[in-house]
Formats: sequence, structure tokens, C-alpha cells
Amino acid sequence: MTTICCVGDIITDVLAALQAPLAPESDTPAHIQVAGGGQAANTASWLAASGADVVLVGAIGDDQSGRDRVAELTAAGVRVAAQVCPGSATGAIVVLSTLHGRSMITDRGANLLLTPESVAAGLSDAGRLHLSAYTLLDPGSRRAGRYALDQALARGIAVSVDAASAHPLEQVGPELFFSWVRGTQILLANSDEARVLAGDGTPEEQARRLADAVEGSAVVKLGGRGAVWALPDGETISAPAPEVRTLDTTGAGDAFAAGLIGALAAGASPEKALEAATALGSQAVTTLGARPPVRVPSEVGR
Repeated sequence: MTTICCVGDIITDVLAALQAPLAPESDTPAHIQVAGGGQAANTASWLAASGADVVLVGAIGDDQSGRDRVAELTAAGVRVAAQVCPGSATGAIVVLSTLHGRSMITDRGANLLLTPESVAAGLSDAGRLHLSAYTLLDPGSRRAGRYALDQALARGIAVSVDAASAHPLEQVGPELFFSWVRGTQILLANSDEARVLAGDGTPEEQARRLADAVEGSAVVKLGGRGAVWALPDGETISAPAPEVRTLDTTGAGDAFAAGLIGALAAGASPEKALEAATALGSQAVTTLGARPPVRVPSEVGR
């Protein structure tokens, strides 16, 4: 079985799934929970729940929150290579979730201190790398993120990168971002991220521009409308999303990534892998929070 190494944030999510429009300077009813989060950690959890062999590289503080996050991930079947950073707190995010989207207030905490040495340990036996671009977009963790990409590409390891977040991408700019991720096998971006990196156009046009920019392939995630994947040979494939009742969109893109790379690691065709990705992403929106509540069956080969 191919080992998949996920590199990125380990976070505590304080999730408020609003039950009504936000009432500024007043009260708004919501479902609230405190649980594990972080883009790479979420993807690793969905991969493990689908039966993949996965190791997560990230950084935590020497605090109870960090120990809780590692315990959750370990119980979920993820091998955690956590860099413990004394004097720094484990990262935390306040997530305001509605049926129309999410807003996140982020303190990356110890994640900013991730080192190349920690990445090297996690990559040692990996056959694939999945990198959260948050590591690249913040100067504090950029050296570790770039090291992960450089080492994986030098060793011929298949690399996927999640573009992470539209606003930080705007601050960095497409040209610099593409200089970091060129050679990536698969770049994943949602509609907002694709617009920042590839400009306006149809999802197919955006996916092709992104694929050309990274000299690989690119997936544009369309939420409830499915996804489009521009392959290296110029072909574009798409998959619809199953119709489900949406409860919370937090972590849906992370689950999508897990479905895609998990299926590819198991030998699935691009068409089957994209179907698995949309299926797992759709499953994620039916539950509260960013992680799988129970072990999920693999979609590979269906």
C-alpha cells in the first residue's frame, strides 16, 4: 500500500454552524463544537477513514490542545509526525459556517514554526505527498512547505497541492505562487481560488490555465456542482456531485482531496478518482465538522 504524506496545519476548530443569518452586535442561534481541524489534518483523517496508509506532518504547541489533536488523529488511524513547539500554542480557528459558505478567523500558532527537518522525517517512506498551501502562503512555514515540494519532486514522488485560501493567494499573487508549485502533479482549487490564480472564465478554462501554469494537471472544485479536472494531455473531465442535504460545508474540500488522491494511490483511473472525490466531498457536508464521524467505505473501483 502506498503511504501518503500530508503536510500542513494541525488546528483546533471552534465551529459555529449558524442556524440563522448573523445578527451583528446581538445573538444568533448556532450549533457549536470544538474539535480537530486544519486542512492537511482533515484530509489525512478522511484518507485514514477510507483505508489509506497516511502520515501527517505538522506542528503543535506543548499544550493540552496539541495533545488532544494528536490523540484524535491517532485514534482515527493517522500516523502523526508532530513537531512539538514549547512556548507556542497549538493553532486555532473560529469558523462561522452557513449554508452559503464559511468565514474563518485564524491563529496558526505553532504551525508557523514547522521545520524542514520535521518534514524530512514524515516523507521518509512516502509514495505520495499532499501539501496544504497554507504552509507556502505564510512566511513562517514557507521554508518547510518548499522543502516538502522540492524533496518530493526530486525523488519522483507524486505531488498534489491544495491552493488553500483565496485571500492569502491574492496577497502572494499568482506568479510567485506558481513558481513554488511548478511540477505539481495535481493542483486543487475551489472557485474563488481558481479566480484569483487563473482569472475569470468557465471552470474548464480555469482548470486548463492552472494545469498549464503548474505543468501538470488541475482540479477546480465547484461545491454542489461537482468538479472539473484538466489532465496533462489536454483532456478535461468532469463529475457531478451527488445530491445531499447540506448541514455544514466545513472540511468538504479536504474530504474531496482525500477521495481523489486516495483513489489514485489505489490505482483508480482519473474518472473513477474524480467520482470518488465528489462522493466523499458530498458526504462531508452532511455532518457537522471537518472530520469523518465514522469509518467510511472506499469509493475506489465503484
